[in-house]
Amino acid sequence: MHPFDESIQLTPTGEHRYRGSTHPGYANMVGPFGGTLCAVLLNGALQHPQRLGDPIALTVNFAGPVADGGFELEALPMRTNRSTQHWNLALRQGGEVAVTGSAVFATRREMWSAHEATPPQGMPPPGALQRMPTEGIAPWVARYDMRFEGGSPFNFDGQEAGDSHSRAWVRDHPPRPLDFASLAAICDSFFPRIFVRRNQRSPIGTVSLSSYFHVDAAGVAAQGERHLLGTARALRFHTGFFDQSAQVWSDDGHLLASTHQMVYYRA
Repeated sequence: MHPFDESIQLTPTGEHRYRGSTHPGYANMVGPFGGTLCAVLLNGALQHPQRLGDPIALTVNFAGPVADGGFELEALPMRTNRSTQHWNLALRQGGEVAVTGSAVFATRREMWSAHEATPPQGMPPPGALQRMPTEGIAPWVARYDMRFEGGSPFNFDGQEAGDSHSRAWVRDHPPRPLDFASLAAICDSFFPRIFVRRNQRSPIGTVSLSSYFHVDAAGVAAQGERHLLGTARALRFHTGFFDQSAQVWSDDGHLLASTHQMVYYRA
């Protein structure tokens, strides 16, 4: 089993309820990598026998710390309509809610479609860039093959950059065929923008993360194990919180997901 699949594995324990555990390979500096928590919540709905269609939206709120070890997950379908299905999600440890979420699933139908967002231009192919070194960084980073335009973002020389924009190729390491769960985790794989902007570490914590999936299951499967192209930036750092926006593109220029999160910081 791929380490990512181990990290999101769930065992049913009753109606709408599962049991899971954090994975040491996806540990962060404190607690687990938030992307795997997003994927775990989504996986609860993906595995549910009442699931309808594919996910189109996922919002995850990090209400409290998640410790290493076991947890309980509730995935509750709140309403099912003709084309959409709405879910409430909650992860608990020690009887307390640590993470809450909501998801919307939908049955997509063939009809008029168009792209307005344009894929990034001029990015060298993955083979022309070096994989970012992972030594001395949180364990979860080693579970991804990241190749940044301009090299690793972690020089931490304290010289403030003009913006927090970055572009990088990313895929699971070792390679794994893309699915909605791994796409949800990759939506949180962009390093905190305050690290990139200030070129130094700051205490941070994601408060809320929303991801939107612009592709159906066939489109996700078509990506296979190839690198995805990610772009990320912040809009404003202000009074202890900053936002972080990102887009995830297929290697042939299709927008697969967009994501926006709010992050607490001290500086």
